[in-house]
Parts: sequence; C-alpha cells; structure tokens
Amino acid sequence: MGTSKTEYGFSGKTVVFRKPLLAAVAAFLPLPLWAALPTPVAPSTAPAAGDWIGLIQGYIKDGGLVLGLAIAVLGFLWIAYLGFAKFNEARQGKAEWAEVGVLGIVGAIVLIFASYLLTEAAGVI
Repeated sequence: MGTSKTEYGFSGKTVVFRKPLLAAVAAFLPLPLWAALPTPVAPSTAPAAGDWIGLIQGYIKDGGLVLGLAIAVLGFLWIAYLGFAKFNEARQGKAEWAEVGVLGIVGAIVLIFASYLLTEAAGVI
C-alpha cells in the first residue's frame, strides 16, 4: 500500500473544519446530561436567594475552614511522625527516654494551642 500525505485519509481542507466541528459537538452534546446533576450545597452561612456576593463569601469562609482543618491535620501528622522517630531513636539508644516524654508533652501543647487558634479563627471568619 502506498503512503498518503493526508491525516487519517482526510484532506487538509477537511482537517481545518473537522477540529472546530468536533469542539462544537463536544460543547453542546452534554447539555441534556447537565439536567441530572445534583444541586450544589449552599455554604454554611446560607445567604438569601440571589445574593451572589454572600454566596461567594460563604464558600470562601467554608474553604478557609477546610484549609485550617487541613493545616491542623498536617500538624498532628508531623507531631506523630516526630514522636515515632524519637521513640525509635530511644529504642536504639541514640536518644534518651526523657526526650520522648518532653516531645509528647510539647507536641500535645502545640496541638491544643493550634486547635484553640483555629477555633478562634473560625469565629472571626
């Protein structure tokens, strides 16, 4: 068989029209499917109907709360990782057991303080 210079058997003129046509079909084809989507959940502040600014502010507030929660979880995981690492060092004799206890007490204080700050920030936001 001979080789053709056209892409997939289409001439150059057809390729120029094919891409915009496929883009238009892809944009308008799923329109009936959008009707089956669930309604979005309103933010926790529950603004009045038609209040777009209040709606956006509510979503930003909820996003800030989720971001603060994610930071708190990362802090907890970091303290836990340090605790396990220090425990492992104490088992191997590279660190003293008192260091493990101090890390546990200081880590608990840091986590309690971070939780307090996040709770206060949630009330301010």
